[in-house]
Formats: sequence, C-alpha cells, structure tokens
Amino acid sequence: MTRNLLYLLMLLLFPSSVFADEWQDAYRQIEKSIVAPTFPEFTVLITDFGADACATALENQRAINRAIRRCSRKGGGRVVVPAGDWNTGAITLLSNVNLVVSKGARLLFSADTQLYPLVETRWEGMDLMNYSPLIYAFRQVNVAVTGEGILDGQASRTAWWPMCGAEKYGWNESVAESQKYGSRSDLLRMNDAGVPVKKRVFGQGKGLRPQFLQFNQCENVLIEGVTIINSPFWVVHPLLSRNVTMRGLHIENSGPNGDGCDPESVDGMLIENCYFNTGDDCIAVKSGRNGDGRRWNHPSRNIIVRHCQMANGHGGIVIGSEASGGVSNVFVEDCTMDSPQLERVVRIKTNTCRGGIIENVFVRNVRVGQCKEAVLKINLQYEPREQSELGHYPIVRNIFLSNVNCEKSRYGAFIDALIDSTNVYNISVTGCRWNGVTEGGNLLRGMMHDVNFVDVKINGETCP
Repeated sequence: MTRNLLYLLMLLLFPSSVFADEWQDAYRQIEKSIVAPTFPEFTVLITDFGADACATALENQRAINRAIRRCSRKGGGRVVVPAGDWNTGAITLLSNVNLVVSKGARLLFSADTQLYPLVETRWEGMDLMNYSPLIYAFRQVNVAVTGEGILDGQASRTAWWPMCGAEKYGWNESVAESQKYGSRSDLLRMNDAGVPVKKRVFGQGKGLRPQFLQFNQCENVLIEGVTIINSPFWVVHPLLSRNVTMRGLHIENSGPNGDGCDPESVDGMLIENCYFNTGDDCIAVKSGRNGDGRRWNHPSRNIIVRHCQMANGHGGIVIGSEASGGVSNVFVEDCTMDSPQLERVVRIKTNTCRGGIIENVFVRNVRVGQCKEAVLKINLQYEPREQSELGHYPIVRNIFLSNVNCEKSRYGAFIDALIDSTNVYNISVTGCRWNGVTEGGNLLRGMMHDVNFVDVKINGETCP
C-alpha cells in the first residue's frame, strides 16, 4: 500500500481524531508531486512571423502557429503576444512552448468556424472529431499559457452560443448550425455503440461548440495569470493529462455550458488563486461519460483546489456528471463563494447510466455568503431519463466536509440517493454552521448509511 493510500485509509478509520493531521499529510504528498513546467530563455514575438494588429484572423492565426512551430523546433521557449488587439483563429500549442499573452494584449478569437479544423477531442465526456478548441495541445509535453493579458472567445448571443439550441442564448429557427437538430444524441448513440473515434466526425453543421483551452493527453501543463472571457463552451479543459498547474486566472463566462474548469481524467492538478464567474459549474471534475469513460478507465485523481473565489455558477466545487471513469483524492480548502446565482457549494452528480466510483473528497475552511439550493448536494439520479444502457450503479463514499460555513441557502445537505441500492456511505460533515436555511434543515432521500453530522448547527440549532 502506498503512503498516500495509507493516509487516506487512516482518515476513513479515524476521521474525528486524526482528520486535520492526516488530511494535511496526504495533501502534502500530492502537492509535492505537482510541479509546474519551466522553459528555456529563447523568446520570439508573433510579429516576427507576420502577425499584425490590422491583419485578418486567418493571417494572424497562421503567424502565431508559425511562431509556435519555430519555437518548439528550436528546443522551446516563449512565444510572446505583445500589447494590442490580435484577431485569430485556433491556436495549436507544441511541446516546450509557453504562449505569453502580455499585459495589454487581447487575443480575439473569430467565430468563423472555418478557422477551427477538426481534431481529436471530447465533448461532454464523449470522444469525437470536432472543431479544434480555441487553444489546443494534443500529446505534448511542457506547455503553458501565461501572462497578464486577455483571451476573448467573443462568444455571445450572436456567435457560438446560439448553437446550444436555447432561445435565451440567441437560438432561433434561422440558426442553421445547432445541437438542437440531434448532434448531441447522435454522439451519445455512437458512444454507447463503441463507434471508433475517427468515424465520429462532427464539426461543420453539427453545432457542438469547442472548448476554449484544451490540453489533451499532455504532461506538465501550466495556465497562469490570464483573464479568459466569453468562451463558446467549457473554458479550461485538461483531458487525460498529468501534472497540471492552474493559478491566478480570472474567468468570466456567462454562456451555456460555461464551466470554468473541467479536469477530466487528470492525474495530479493544482488549482489556486483563481476567480470564477460562470454560466455553469465553476470547477467540475470529470472522467468520461458512459462507454467512453469506462473504455478509457482513467479516473481523475490527486487534485487540489485552494484559495479560489466563486461567484455565479451551478456549483462551486462539482464532481460529475460525466464521471464514469471514477474520481478520487480531491482536496479543497480556503475558498470563498457568494452569489444568489450560485446554486450549490459542493455538488456530486451521476446516475445509473454513467456510474463511476467517487471517493475520498475532502473539503475544509470554505466561507459562503449565500447559495441558492444546498451547501452539499449529492445526486445519484441526475438526468435519469438518458437513452443508454442502465445498470452501471455509481458509488459515492468517503466524503468529508469540515468548517464549511454558509449564511444563506435553501437546504443544508441535500442527498438524493438510489431507492434500490445503498451506494452512498461514509459521509462526514463536521464543525459547520449553516444559517439562513429557508427549508429548515437537510433533505435526505433514498438508501444510504454512515451519513454523520457532528457539531453541525443549522439556523443555530444542533443538527440531529
């Protein structure tokens, strides 16, 4: 048994007596294993390769990608975007390259879908060939996006967002390219049938919007300092990658499926000192959906989130819903959350189509002004009417919350477990103060055991 697993076992056996010390020891072991990449001193400017503030998006796209290729061939270094506005299309990162977006610089990504070639990617946990993410790296080592500038996806009610098929985001009958016409369900059927990825060709006409930044099967990744706004879809998406550091980001994305960060089948990730204001989950840990998640069988694990601030979002810290490969060893501490539009603080969601084992989640010292629904939400009946093979019973166990305090919510804890199987257990909530709970307490439905509330007060009264 590894040292890390031994610590986790001790936590499970003796949560009240050794929680703080052993939590810290296991946490430190994971922290030490996550190391941000470094880069050679070699530096090139995108203007040296033809980029120009007055150029078209296609011209600048070609220039930026030329600069990245040259830098990588020279052994790596920094590709610098200087101050100014730069229209562009999809950018492809290569090994040993740090794309530096300088203070005063704005990369403005075009909504022209012709500038986003088909690449191997994943959409809502399902593998496919689709539009390239706005910034994309595939099977690269030592890659980064850093700086004090702005990345603007320019998605809005007139560009990208209408493809989701919802009128509130600009969709109407004149929108020719939309997932409303069945592309999402087509992909789900291909997933369930095990169709090879190279034959799952989407892109033009299908309406499946790209992520902003995706690091697919990469190792040693750094995203630091930049402001990211107006993403077509998920914002930061490390996928099947190892050793990822994300720090000091400011993320604003009010669009549909506007998740701030989605670590998916990631092994080793640090998220710190980031701000999230999103139209969906702020941070959502995932590991693939249904057949694809089970075929890869690659859990997300060893993730640390600390010193972050969450405003709007469906959830602050979320696990799922695409968690078929499992999630383990997630540590969250010293975060603040506050918004009437923040629906939950800690949320776990899956169902009997998606399955997955979700375990060893530790959350402490989180301060919440208000959230809309619940401080802790565990839902094993999320989207129950999926057209997929049933019988993949999820397990949620070993969830620990300590000193997670909230001043306003509808419920304290809301657990919606299965009615025919006890798959939620060993849930420990200690030392929490939940005030302004409008429904007066916790809502626990379905079969579960070892769900314990110790020194928890709801509206000033000790939780039974």
